[in-house]
Formats: sequence, structure tokens, C-alpha cells
Amino acid sequence: MVNPLLIRRPAPHNRAIVNAPFRFPRFFVTSSSPCPYLPGRTERKVFTDLAGPDAPEMYEALSRIGFRRSQGVAYRPSCVGCGACVAVRVVARDFEPNATQRKLMKRHADLEVAICRPWSTTEQYDLMRRYLDHRHPGGGMAGMDDVDFADMVEHSAVDTCVVEYREPSVGDRPGKLVGACITDRQGDGLSMIYSFFAPPEDGREGLGTFIILVKGSKRMEYKARFQPMERLGPAGWRRMTATDITDSLRGEGLAGAPGVKKV
Repeated sequence: MVNPLLIRRPAPHNRAIVNAPFRFPRFFVTSSSPCPYLPGRTERKVFTDLAGPDAPEMYEALSRIGFRRSQGVAYRPSCVGCGACVAVRVVARDFEPNATQRKLMKRHADLEVAICRPWSTTEQYDLMRRYLDHRHPGGGMAGMDDVDFADMVEHSAVDTCVVEYREPSVGDRPGKLVGACITDRQGDGLSMIYSFFAPPEDGREGLGTFIILVKGSKRMEYKARFQPMERLGPAGWRRMTATDITDSLRGEGLAGAPGVKKV
């Protein structure tokens, strides 16, 4: 069950003049459900539909205040009594890979990277299924079929692409698909919506980190390896210090962070 938020109009004598380039969205709040990141807690989200000709501009504005996209919906956490989920983004222009990351870039330097239109393929879905079975066998996406996958890739009202990572091609034949990332292009960078890749037994260890390099809750701690990073707070986006990151991880403050890569 979802409950529409009450939006009050200001009194005429106190009305602000706003030159918005798009309609003001109508927001909804989900009912509480078990948190997928922190055991024993519940989660709740506030969301709005992304539809119509104004969707790209609206999504651009919402992303700057911590919203993410899932198909035709923009959402962000709105949990009662918990603020563990913090929106973070990598400042790509200042990013320098560490020694481990440089080794991964060298290890996978033979991969061919291509930006593709948001159109699902059987090859992508098969890789997605292998990824889910290996990394998230009991997760919320475990029951995803090919139709669900097509909806996730193709139902976007904004500028979306799929970045594919393949082993070297042979003649005119493309190489084996080993990774893919559904990515939104935005005015100030790229938002990684969802990435999936081949399991380590394929001989391609570290693909998840490699994909991020070229584009608590243990599931989210990997984000702290990409510096410098900004976090969204009451005063807007602020550069995180080493102490901020340590404190966030100790207090589970990066759990559910939205993996945004900015340039």
C-alpha cells in the first residue's frame, strides 16, 4: 500500500515565484518492509513516476538531492528512525586509482568496452542470471525472468545506455560478454543504475571493481575504496574526509549508498 504525501500550497500573500522548467512531481511513500542491508531494521522509500517530456529534467533535479532511478520511478530512502543510507558520489575528475586498482586495470586491459543502446539481449540476460545465482541467490531480484530483465533495461524515460565489456573479438565475431552496466547519462556525470558480471571461476576476478574504475553493511563497503568521495547532507554535497568514511563504515553510514559516478 502506498500513501500519497500531502503537499500544501502556500498562502497567496506568502507565495514564492518559481520558474520550474517542468511540472512539480507527486510523491508517494511505500509501506515499511524488512531492510535488505541491515538485519533487524525496516526500510521505507519515497518515490515518484518519471514520465512525459519533462522526465529527463525532473530526474536530473531529483538526482542532485539523492534520488535514484528504477525503470520509470525515481526513489530515495525515507526510513523512520534510521538515517544509515547516505547518498555518495565519486569525484571522478580528482580520482586516482590505488595500487590494487591499477593492477586490475592492467589485468583486464584486453577487454573491449562498447556503449550500446538500451535494448536487452539474451546474452545479457544469461549473464545477469549467472551473476544473480552467484552473488545474490536469495536477493529480491533472484526471481527475475527475461521479461523482467527487458523491462529493467528498456523502460527508461531518460538518457540511458548499456555499457558492455567483452573479451577480445575474433575476426568479425564479438568476444564473450563478461560484464555490463545499465547507465544513465546526466548533466554532471554518469549514474550507474545496475551492473552485473561473470563470476570469478571464469578467470576474470575483480570485474566489479574494474567496471566502476572505467565508468555496517558489507554489501556496500566497497564504495569507500573510491576516493575522493562526496556525501549528501542537509547542506548539500560535501567532500568526505578519511575520518568521515571511517566513521560512516563503523556506523553503517554507507549502507545502501547509491553508487553514483560523477565527472
